Amino acid sequence: MGRNSAERRQPPKLQVLCAFWASLFCRTLSEHISYSIPEEMAKGSVVGNLAKDLGLEVQDLPTRKLRVSAEREYFSVSKESGELLVSDRIDREEICKERTVCELQLEAMVENPLNIFHITVAIEDINDHAPQFSQNEINLEIIESTLPGARWILESANDPDITVYSLNNYYLSIGQYFSLVVRENPGGGKYPELVLEKPLDREMQSSHYLVLTAMDGGDPPRSGTTQIKINVTDANDNPPVFSQGLYRANLLENLPPGSSVLRLTATDKDEGVNSEITFSFTGVTQNARQMFSLDPNTGEIRTKISLDFEDTKKFTMDIEAKDGGGLSTQCKVVIDIQDENDNAPEIILTSLVSSVLEDSEPGTVIALFKTRDIDSGSNGEISCYMQSYSIPFRIESSSKNYYKLLTDGALDREQTPEYNITLTATDKGNPPLYTSKTFTLHVADVNDNPPVFLQPSYVVYVPENNPSGASIAKVSASDSDLEENGRVSYSILGSDLAPLPLSSCVSVNGHSGDIFAQRSFDYEQVRTFELTLQACDSGSPALCANVTLRVFILDRNDNAPNILYPALGPDRSALFDMVPRSAEPGYLVSKVVAVDADSGHNAWLAYRVLQATDPGLFSLGLRTGEIRTARALTDRDAARHRLLVSVQDGGQPPLSATVALHLVFADSLQEALPEMKEEGSENLPTQWKVNFFLVIALALVSFVFLLTAVFAVVFKCRKPKQHLVLDSLPTDLYSSLGPRVTSKCINGTLPLPYSYEVCLTSDPGQSEFTFLKTDPTDLKGNLAAEINSKVGGLPELRDQNSPSKVRFLFVLRSNTGLCNCFSPPLRILTD
Repeated sequence: MGRNSAERRQPPKLQVLCAFWASLFCRTLSEHISYSIPEEMAKGSVVGNLAKDLGLEVQDLPTRKLRVSAEREYFSVSKESGELLVSDRIDREEICKERTVCELQLEAMVENPLNIFHITVAIEDINDHAPQFSQNEINLEIIESTLPGARWILESANDPDITVYSLNNYYLSIGQYFSLVVRENPGGGKYPELVLEKPLDREMQSSHYLVLTAMDGGDPPRSGTTQIKINVTDANDNPPVFSQGLYRANLLENLPPGSSVLRLTATDKDEGVNSEITFSFTGVTQNARQMFSLDPNTGEIRTKISLDFEDTKKFTMDIEAKDGGGLSTQCKVVIDIQDENDNAPEIILTSLVSSVLEDSEPGTVIALFKTRDIDSGSNGEISCYMQSYSIPFRIESSSKNYYKLLTDGALDREQTPEYNITLTATDKGNPPLYTSKTFTLHVADVNDNPPVFLQPSYVVYVPENNPSGASIAKVSASDSDLEENGRVSYSILGSDLAPLPLSSCVSVNGHSGDIFAQRSFDYEQVRTFELTLQACDSGSPALCANVTLRVFILDRNDNAPNILYPALGPDRSALFDMVPRSAEPGYLVSKVVAVDADSGHNAWLAYRVLQATDPGLFSLGLRTGEIRTARALTDRDAARHRLLVSVQDGGQPPLSATVALHLVFADSLQEALPEMKEEGSENLPTQWKVNFFLVIALALVSFVFLLTAVFAVVFKCRKPKQHLVLDSLPTDLYSSLGPRVTSKCINGTLPLPYSYEVCLTSDPGQSEFTFLKTDPTDLKGNLAAEINSKVGGLPELRDQNSPSKVRFLFVLRSNTGLCNCFSPPLRILTD
């Protein structure tokens, strides 16, 4: 049975352990196992215990899933025992042909871990084939005059087995006239030769029968035989004779090549070679030789190629019969060809247009064509039609076998740019034959479709400060027409940018549809605008379509905050604000009011203190800009303070503005004046250096102020008349004080050399001024007392939201010229 080529084997446990360790270090384990078996083993025969040879335990087979694979499944593995079994017939001669070494290569695979093993199964030859001759009988013709010693090589037998089981020797049955000689082939193998031992005599024995036997080297040997028939010929004395002098045959055309036409018969009274007749053509045209073949031995005439009635309708041939002695005779053969429906009709286009306009009228001629069939009778009668009836065309017969192809409906190139028209012609044969011809008809374009924009409207967002000449949008329109009719150009019809000229704002590329900005847009000036665009094709006349493009300008942080209050001087400093020394923590000292022309986060303002004389004394609202006292004033604190406030927006990068506020802690105006004058004196040289003309302007304003004060004193010497509106002063003075200060004012004088005016603010929530809470009994010079006496009688001036509190603007003017250094005049708001 099977044998393993491995000389030494390890115990099973050791094999499993080795396989386990090998699987840890190698991805695939390769081992070569060899078996050797004889061919033709029965199905289910055991080749070898594959599992044992691989070092696998039987109980591990279900998990390891042992199996084999090859190109053809000659073997299988038993799942129970792991044995390699024969599963199909194994024929060495079929598998390996004449190769001396016959091996089958298998691959055995196991899983968990995955391993592959290479297996070689050698197939050993057995003596399962006997020598065999290709013919059961060998015929030889020997003239009786042949001399002894003549040799004839006989056919060799074939034995597919190899080595000792192959062909070994030949034997000839006993006879007195012939013997056998066995010779070696140069390439190996043996062949027999027949040798004539003594002269033949046909009159004594006209034929001889011998048996040739071939034997192999098996034990027991196997053999094969063939019979040798030897005919002894004599002299030739009778010519051949045909059975008839004229042969006729009727053949259908298209008879398959090799078909039998007729068989000629001739006899000869002689025997042997003299009676063997051969047939040949004598008087035959070259065309007939190409069409027919003649068997020289049997006299059978066969077709070589297909016959064609349309080429030749009849063939006439002369045939000669000759025996082995050279005697001959002739006969005539006539073959008539009958027509069949073997030619399909032809369609010949005599005129064809390559394209037709899509607006062509029905009945327009597209093509002229004719049909033809070279068959005869009903096989040549033709009818013509179109295979598809859903296309707008029809066929009209003009004369016999002539037709016209016409349009039969409206054409639309955009729906169907071309038509594949198939014309079919069929004859009336049985079965009928037909021919189809397909051609493509292109539909020529006319300008019947306007451009169509890809979107019903366009919206684009452009950041402000865009570079001039940059592309901001693109519109696109398609036209289903072709060439000039489908070539689209773009233009701008109008916009809502008036009064700005359109050409200075936007332009459009007429070919691509790109929209270009001709200027840099400012969000604060133009936030959105609309364009009307037009797309026109190049047809004649041109067709157009319009679309709207809405452009939204996106804001950028290009505007710094603008401080509205307090009003700034040339050095970015505000005027003085007076704060009572008794101010409690949280007292509203002042408020910085700023706006930003930008929007969104770019206009989200934050207020921060950059510098402060005493950082812990004041607090600033991050979003409100309100300046409040953080604690109560102490004796150690300075009376004068300076705050540098920064207003920053939320843009990226942020922009900012600064303002310097001057705060004076005093309980009365007289107490605050020295601090104010000192600060004013310090600032005066700086202002003079900054602008000489500004000093002159301030002097003029002071002069006008003094002159107004004198007139006011003179006017007050007269009987005073209370009024709500101060007509003697310009309204610009109050409008400059804030956006919401009304013109309701009260004039009065103080015991000190100053005059004053009180102007009520109309907005109780107005935070553009500083409000001081003072005790009227603490005001020096009876300032508060006089103010209260003047205002107390005006109930209509009281705050509706807070009746206990009256808000007014106190304007102090100097009657003696001591305060000419303040310009504009000091404004104090109190309640």
